[in-house]
Amino acid sequence: MKETIATTDRDTFGFVGLGLIGGSIARAIRKYMPQVRILAFAPHQETVQEAIDDGVVNEYVPAVGEGFAGCDVIFLCAPVEHNAENLRLLKPFIKPGMLLTDVGSTKSDIHRAVREAGLESCFIGGHPMAGSERIGYRNSKSGLLENAYYILTPEPEVSAEDVEWMFQFAETIRALPIIVSCDRHDYAVAAISHVPHVISASLVNLVKESDDESQFMKTIAAGGFKDITRISSSSPVMWEQICMTNTDNIRELLDRYIDDLIRFRKTLDERDSRSINQFFDSARQYREGFADVSSGPIKKVHILHVDIEDRPGVLAEVVMYLAIAGINIKNIGITHNREYQQGVLRVECHSSDGLEKARELLKNRNYSVY
Repeated sequence: MKETIATTDRDTFGFVGLGLIGGSIARAIRKYMPQVRILAFAPHQETVQEAIDDGVVNEYVPAVGEGFAGCDVIFLCAPVEHNAENLRLLKPFIKPGMLLTDVGSTKSDIHRAVREAGLESCFIGGHPMAGSERIGYRNSKSGLLENAYYILTPEPEVSAEDVEWMFQFAETIRALPIIVSCDRHDYAVAAISHVPHVISASLVNLVKESDDESQFMKTIAAGGFKDITRISSSSPVMWEQICMTNTDNIRELLDRYIDDLIRFRKTLDERDSRSINQFFDSARQYREGFADVSSGPIKKVHILHVDIEDRPGVLAEVVMYLAIAGINIKNIGITHNREYQQGVLRVECHSSDGLEKARELLKNRNYSVY
């Protein structure tokens, strides 16, 4: 593990907003850089007070402005639509050597606002590619960014020393930093996150609108369908903001996706079995080459399936074995539709380590695990 980076030149951190991501970064700073001072503003003072009570934040700042003048690094963690205004409020108090960064999942808009404010020399955009279905400071944790990609999008005017500092900072909180331009970032996340969320929502709406009065489709929806549409449970407000700030990239990639669907429909019309096979095989081979990291824009799930007998007490036995071994179960349930998967019991763990531990434990007790 890396040692804590030297912070003699940057020992005061400010947070404008303290939700899930901002709170998790603040917690990680407190864990790995315990000597620094952290100041924070949030629309609801009780949020910052909770962080103070936790020993994470040192001081509540009542407004975005002069209270952050003594900071060496400021994290903009408010919703995307508020960041331009926050930049305007902070500008009079930004001193030489201060770094500004953000945590938004789209970057072009904030970079545009930075340039309009004339703050190019001190801004490094940031996108920690981690998250949770739960939001707010209360659900933040110091390990949320561990082994997650932390995309950095520095303005060209930022010094190489400042970029290196930010890179080392991301490593210190156990993230995996990558440096790209804001335009490249937005195009990439449109493809791997934004368009998939649009597709997921459209699939769910397709089933909703195609179902009959008995809701037969909804009843049997499980297995593969639930897995590929899981992300539709995300916040609609957040996705409205993302679609409004990354519109051009989403539209371009949606057009390409629609063209692919039209081509595939043509292969169906022509009953071209070879092309159909190549379509699925190409996707399978590329999919199997994906990096196995714990976090990303579409959060990884840690699931195994277990065959169990239909007898009283068997579910309790499995839960008991896992509990005795100290394995934290995130979710557990019976799979009624097994069209696409083996194992009637679905067990979801919080981490890959927990998943592997559960797999070995149950195998050693002669359960069939998939």
